[in-house]
Amino acid sequence: MKIYTKTGDRGQTDLLGGVRVNKDDIRVDAYGTFDEVNSFIGLLRAKLDPQHEWQERLHLVQVELMNVMSHLATPSEFKDKNTMPLPEDMDKYCEKWIDEVEAGLSSRSDHFILPGGNEVSALCHVVRSQLRKGERKLTALHRQYPVERSILFFINRLSDLFFSLSRAAMEEAHLTEERWKAFLYKRSK
Repeated sequence: MKIYTKTGDRGQTDLLGGVRVNKDDIRVDAYGTFDEVNSFIGLLRAKLDPQHEWQERLHLVQVELMNVMSHLATPSEFKDKNTMPLPEDMDKYCEKWIDEVEAGLSSRSDHFILPGGNEVSALCHVVRSQLRKGERKLTALHRQYPVERSILFFINRLSDLFFSLSRAAMEEAHLTEERWKAFLYKRSK
């Protein structure tokens, strides 16, 4: 089987179930953004040592993002045929990991942080910002075609997770965060 099909040469693609849509369809735009996110997570994993403590967890996140993309690419009339599991409790998984990371840091974050510091921290910020972009697209999609709540919760927590991971990467490298401005709101404990 050839990798190219030529079926998209006129600016259309298939959703799961065979429905043809334009390549700039709201669904394609949303799952395409999470495909970018997943690629950047793959790059982040490639930059980490194969035995790094994040590897297994990041792998799970990538698998769950693939499941999310399959749901976003499936019109509601074909949902019962979609066998990909929903990311149930992945928001709790992210919260637990965030709590572990934050507990290991020497200080709480009360400022906006300038992305950078080292390659791993910067990549975590790229993933975080791409997730926020994806979340905006997901919100637009949700208004038109309701999305499972577990997906909305997972994506929201995932961006928070990558903020915490960026801070952990900085601390692990003994680098000082470049603070921009203090948060105007108080974070809950």
